[in-house]
Amino acid sequence: MTLADRIYQHSLHLPEPAAREVLSFIQMLEKRHQVDAAAQRSTDTYPNETEIFLQAVAGTLEADFPDDITDEDLGTDRQQEGMD
Repeated sequence: MTLADRIYQHSLHLPEPAAREVLSFIQMLEKRHQVDAAAQRSTDTYPNETEIFLQAVAGTLEADFPDDITDEDLGTDRQQEGMD
């Protein structure tokens, strides 16, 4: 596992405000070391957010999950009666 992978794995466990703070710190370091973040992202081999999401949910549907659901299988919406 690369250092970048280890940093990424640790970031997954942070609350959103702390993750934003880490991102700001990384961006500050990029500026200090004159790293062109846009060029770096375009040549980056790490998956984008969509790929990360798909990897996370891949294989989570069980084999018995029905794949033939139609609109007839779904319930209908109706107005609920108010409480008196």
